[in-house]
Amino acid sequence: MEKFQKILIANRGEIAVRIIRTCKDMGIRTVAVYSQADAAALHVRLADEAYEIGPPEAMESYLNFEKIISVVRQSGADAIHPGYGFLAENPDFVECCEKENIIFIGPSSQCMYKAKPKNRARQLMKMINIPVTPGCDDAITNGNEAGTLRAREIAAEVGYPVIVKPSGGGGGIGIMIARNEDELSKAIAGAETRGRKAFGTSSFYIEKYLHGMKHVEFQVLGDQYGNVVHLGERDCSVQRRFQKLIEEAPCPIVSPFWRMKMGAAAIDVALALDYVGALTVEFFYFPEERKFYFNEINSRLQVEHCVTELVTGIDIVREQIRIAEGEELSFNQDDIRMNVHAIECRINAEDALRNFIPSPGVISKLRLPHGPGIRIDEGIYEEYNFPFHYDSLMMKLMSVGKTRADAIARMKRALGELELQGPKTTIPFHNVILKEEDFINGGYTTDLADRPDVKNKLKP
Repeated sequence: MEKFQKILIANRGEIAVRIIRTCKDMGIRTVAVYSQADAAALHVRLADEAYEIGPPEAMESYLNFEKIISVVRQSGADAIHPGYGFLAENPDFVECCEKENIIFIGPSSQCMYKAKPKNRARQLMKMINIPVTPGCDDAITNGNEAGTLRAREIAAEVGYPVIVKPSGGGGGIGIMIARNEDELSKAIAGAETRGRKAFGTSSFYIEKYLHGMKHVEFQVLGDQYGNVVHLGERDCSVQRRFQKLIEEAPCPIVSPFWRMKMGAAAIDVALALDYVGALTVEFFYFPEERKFYFNEINSRLQVEHCVTELVTGIDIVREQIRIAEGEELSFNQDDIRMNVHAIECRINAEDALRNFIPSPGVISKLRLPHGPGIRIDEGIYEEYNFPFHYDSLMMKLMSVGKTRADAIARMKRALGELELQGPKTTIPFHNVILKEEDFINGGYTTDLADRPDVKNKLKP
């Protein structure tokens, strides 16, 4: 297969910018698409070409198959990189690309259908003897009378509290908690609405709500020749409403034994799927009980892929492109080393002091931190009017050090140097968490951000 000369990025914001930068490093021209709300966005400014694809509503722009493919034809792009979210895990879109002879930088539709909807991955895990969270293996199409009745039966079987998950995507988007039957209908409605808007499908499934665990995920890469490796794990346990806010690699409390166990399970998943491209396998890890459960598969690039890049020295986007070009992986499992530590803080346009309410608006001042061990993946610039239509992520601020203590110290310094005026942000949250004893000692769990003592430190 010939090398790509031009790639269309079917996304927006910081991830589109991040992909553009690697493409430029590789000598590949880039094509941006944008909605009317994103006409002044940074990814539009940085791409070699840019095409408007419709109004702000994602269903009429970033989720519109026909418009994306039309721009591929118009621009002469060799391939589509989906980033994360939107069409990144939509097997119907991938199948459409295949029928049009357009290369999709990611797994095949056949592979993706095996893992989609999300609940289908649970069935696969059971087949290869990987433990799964108690819940249902079949998606519920909608919250009509029959769907709600089925959801109640499952919730009663596994026991409350339960979570309702949209089956079309991941990233914690649309997940709702129901602590009793009265809350279940509201949770179903919320998951349906968010799933339809973010992923184009309203189907959902039910799982037991677990807490007090580590959210640990493994980054996997597979090529077209059957070579599969994992790049170690990330700890994504600092979350608010199932949305990750701080990630780090490696997990500070995962032992070599459990890294081997979960890493082997992640590779088994990729092999069972005949996976080609970048894959993330998420687990819930209970160190005290010495066990883990499968959470979900993400058949795409993850927001937090950057911390893995920092600790392994591997550019995952570059590898995605090389794999899609038909190249073989240039490293094996023994080549992967994690000799440093990296931390990522997501800077969102949300008011951390007022229950994380959205805070879009004009960025009146922006000064980014610099210096050793700092990386920033941003989708903003000074005087940019940050829109309210999409995800609230403005940038990812990352630090890397020889030790975890070094990485934490550098992150504190970077947060102190970062000036962002206009929209309210999650910076106060990060400043609080980085000082918490449970975070410093690495033993924190997914409950950390919900603790009353932590919440009290975030009151205006």
